[in-house]
Amino acid sequence: MTEAVPGRADRLAPDLRRVLAPNPSPMTWQGTNTFLLGRGDVAVIDPGPALPAHLAAVLAALDPGERITHILVTHSHLDHSGLAPALARATGAPVLAFGPSDAGRSPAMAALAAQGALGGGEGVDTAFAPDIRLAHGATVAGESWQVTALWTPGHMGNHLCFETEGRILCGDHVMAWSSSVVSPPDGDMGAYMASLDLLAARGARVLYPAHGAPVTDPAARIADLARHRRAREAAILAELARGPADLARLTARIYTDTAPALHPAAARNVLSHLVDLVDRKQVAASPDPLPAATFRRS
Repeated sequence: MTEAVPGRADRLAPDLRRVLAPNPSPMTWQGTNTFLLGRGDVAVIDPGPALPAHLAAVLAALDPGERITHILVTHSHLDHSGLAPALARATGAPVLAFGPSDAGRSPAMAALAAQGALGGGEGVDTAFAPDIRLAHGATVAGESWQVTALWTPGHMGNHLCFETEGRILCGDHVMAWSSSVVSPPDGDMGAYMASLDLLAARGARVLYPAHGAPVTDPAARIADLARHRRAREAAILAELARGPADLARLTARIYTDTAPALHPAAARNVLSHLVDLVDRKQVAASPDPLPAATFRRS
């Protein structure tokens, strides 16, 4: 597989091109992968961050006579959806997604968010509003392509994956280089695990994440991610068996293999596990499963 270079269009398959955005970071790795699906009338999946150079690169990736007819967004983090308005203006193509940034939250997450003390919201495109909302199982087609939308909440409530001919463009839900951040109220660990099961059941032959290289053994990678999350959960429960603890203490004790600079993101993952464990009545929170709470085994 050709190593990605920012701004260059790489053909991954006869009907699939990738343009890497120039936004590397600890959370995005090399940057965001923007995909162009089809020939002639083309769909863009995850337009990427709102950078003029990336807009120019996406448009330059088109062959003579081609046009962008659909803009599909897996979820509304700014590194995925930020360029959507400018790309829509440049092409006239509609933006399609599950919904705005608060769509898809569970009732429990919505209730916690309403208290105003949950935090989160890192990188969320709060102004995002698709032209067309896609439900789970909806199909979208162009002259040479067709995708099925799969609602896969977990990393974010409005997260979609797009399935086409045995391949799944999976956004941030499954990546080869890292596990996903699951930060409440946008992230939901219970939903994330259920969505892993959904993707596993599709039996795709390859996954195309929005960050990093393609996943060529989806079943193994999905199973590995599920084991990783179950191990984190077991570690949280083991720490709480020693006595009550707050979020900072749990994060420091559990993420011993993670650089301290990444502990704030790690703490959001721990909080998501704790919210899920409280919902499943394995852990109690005083007063509620919020960042300042004290947690104990039920």
